[in-house]
Amino acid sequence: MKPFRILFRSIRDSFKSIFRNFSLSMASIICSTITLLLVAIAIVVTVNVNYVTDTLEKELTVVVYLDRDTNEENINIIESKIKKINTVADVVYKSKEEWRIEMKNYSDTLNATLDYLTTNPLLDSFTVTVNDVTDLNVTAKEILKIEGVQTADYGEGMVEDLISIFNVVKTATLCMVFALIVVTAFLISNTIKLTIFSRRSEIEIMRLVGSSNIAIKLPFVFEGFLLGIIGAIIPVVATIYGYIIGYEKLGGSLSFGVIELIKPLPFVLYTSIVLLVIGAVVGMFGSARAVRKYLKI
Repeated sequence: MKPFRILFRSIRDSFKSIFRNFSLSMASIICSTITLLLVAIAIVVTVNVNYVTDTLEKELTVVVYLDRDTNEENINIIESKIKKINTVADVVYKSKEEWRIEMKNYSDTLNATLDYLTTNPLLDSFTVTVNDVTDLNVTAKEILKIEGVQTADYGEGMVEDLISIFNVVKTATLCMVFALIVVTAFLISNTIKLTIFSRRSEIEIMRLVGSSNIAIKLPFVFEGFLLGIIGAIIPVVATIYGYIIGYEKLGGSLSFGVIELIKPLPFVLYTSIVLLVIGAVVGMFGSARAVRKYLKI
């Protein structure tokens, strides 16, 4: 029962301490709020950048054109061989007649030109999706070895440059989030340390009356936990409502629908949980370290 009494008393004392030292508590909360808002913005930007790059990568495909004299039986054989390649995720066939109808709808000029021709000059094709965008080159080379395949194009050179840019952007945004989390932890922790340091005489008195280290530390740990949680409330609310409103105002995309944004749910809920965990954990550890290190307990 004693551990439960200590736990209950620690929680009670942490609430009392927040109101008793209101100005210092507010300083910690404001610091937490500002830094966690920055973290929230960084997470939103990073996740959306990664979502956009992943979406663009999935749209990179190998376009395979077949020899002009390829018959239906050979087309089925070629499709079967392409599907057997380990790096291939999906294969979609489009006949030259389908190409002809599609291109006639592009413009009146193409329509008139194709109607004028007695034979269809277009080729049967496959659109091949790969498991990993880095497999495009290897897949194209494997497909070219198949008899009846005329070309296998994926934008060689440009695609490699695009993938490199995507990787740099992903790495940069992830580093930004990590750096902001570290800075957030540092600022919140140091603000809480200052709060506790100003109350060193209170801790010394508790030591003199025979309180154990655990009994002294626990109220401060819970206080740090509460300060972190309270400081995360505004960033959480701003993230949920701000992102949902922004998403609806923009119609779920940027640049006239070219860049699609990640849907609010469950994204904002996961982000909110991350912010609450960061605030709570940093607050707890900041308090624990301050009591142990600065007050020599």
